[in-house]
Amino acid sequence: MTDLNVPDGLTADVLETATGVDEIDTDVLIIGSGMGGSTLAWALRDSGARVLVVERGRFLPREPENSQPEHMYLKGRYKNAGQWYDGATGKPFAPGVYYWVGGNTRFYGAMLPRFRRSDFTEVQHREGRSRAWPFGYDDLEPHYGTMERLLQVHGQTTEDPTEPPHSTPYPHPPLPHEPTIERFAGALRRQGLHPHHTPNALNVVTQADRAAVCTADGCPDDTGMKSDAENRILVPALQAGAKLMIEAVVTRLITAPDGRTVVAAEASHGDRTIRITARQFVVAAGAVNSAALLLRSANDQHPEGLGNSSGLLGRNYMVHNSTFFVGVNPFRTNPTKWQKTLGVNDFYEETLGNLQMLGKLQAPMLKPARAWAPMWALKFMAARSIDIYLTSEDLPSRDNRVRVDGDRTIIDWTPNNVSAHHELVKRVTKIVRKAGYPLIFTQRMGIETNSHMCGTAVAGTDPAESVLDPFCRSHDVGNLWLADASFFPSSAALNPALTIGANALRIAPAIAAAVS
Repeated sequence: MTDLNVPDGLTADVLETATGVDEIDTDVLIIGSGMGGSTLAWALRDSGARVLVVERGRFLPREPENSQPEHMYLKGRYKNAGQWYDGATGKPFAPGVYYWVGGNTRFYGAMLPRFRRSDFTEVQHREGRSRAWPFGYDDLEPHYGTMERLLQVHGQTTEDPTEPPHSTPYPHPPLPHEPTIERFAGALRRQGLHPHHTPNALNVVTQADRAAVCTADGCPDDTGMKSDAENRILVPALQAGAKLMIEAVVTRLITAPDGRTVVAAEASHGDRTIRITARQFVVAAGAVNSAALLLRSANDQHPEGLGNSSGLLGRNYMVHNSTFFVGVNPFRTNPTKWQKTLGVNDFYEETLGNLQMLGKLQAPMLKPARAWAPMWALKFMAARSIDIYLTSEDLPSRDNRVRVDGDRTIIDWTPNNVSAHHELVKRVTKIVRKAGYPLIFTQRMGIETNSHMCGTAVAGTDPAESVLDPFCRSHDVGNLWLADASFFPSSAALNPALTIGANALRIAPAIAAAVS
């Protein structure tokens, strides 16, 4: 088992190898092991249902290269998602997604905010409206608390005026700021802002701990101190009886002759095609790949894609307006190891967006955006910078969509609501300069930056205006569910991971009931 990098504490029997068989039967098939798929498997652990998670990747090796950004950013050591295509230009690009057990959470910065109460309502923006969700914050609130306990989130509820109510406290106190970030927080407070300690699932105590995971925002973590979908959720689910098949790509879902139920999934596993039958089928492969799978599963009863009577499957693709923002003081170094402890939401209810620190940029992380710059200059810059990620909401649009052409996945994406994002960047520029960082460098994220993707199979009450019902079940196919961010009617302006997990917990009882 060592060649498969199976984590300690798991034995061989958790892996479904399909040796010598062409067909596997289970009660619930979950396609994808990211935040949604892993959380659903965990939520079904006591249901009595046989649960099989199918993941196209394998366990990511825990090795010294995990924490070396030159391997991640310059050598592409862990890039394995192939190419997608820009619908406007026809050119291929390498998407910012990863096919490993645990999905993108193996690379995220463990920033785990709750969406704000207003995010579940219709909101007027400068350039249009975001859609209301078919359920509200209060419906998700207890599940947010469960996810925070599962992921061992550090946080507090008293500093951020936009923080929604919590029925349970954070399980751990917030991670304290290191001196440079504490000084920056003070400068923000003196400008009348409300910097807060961010909800974060990095379990560090000492400065040595922080040094060991200083690249964990964007790189894998080999220490286990970063909570992700694999180590905190999927592994316990497997220990409780769920099964996992790795290196298996589900290529299509097959329906009964009337098209009203899925009867099997076809998966490519090595050099074989395996048929997986189940009572309930859950797609959690990420908003692009989930939509692409259903589009490729078109048949006579579903000619435009499985469950696509609304014509909305693949549409309303959202990825956030986002900017990497770097402030530099050439006369002051920043020795911070884990910077991602501070956030600002003072502009959030104005619909401008969110400010959060990045883990701490290093020169190899900057090189792809400034290929012309010599490494010595990038090292000088990174040693003296504070590094910020700015996020503004993008709005659902039918024209922003996922399409398929044979094996090719095509993304049509034109940014919208950009004036609000420009205003956010403008305001933060003034604030950061006033805080003592006169040199400002920014980089808008393009089509390849899609780790916050959502919206390609929106949930709603009206089958003519949505793909899924309020519990993320297909309006058209009775045993088909989605458990990733595909269902989001709007993108909000915050990291989506905690909301994906909380929703998986919310819909799990309905899936369990459908099995029995």
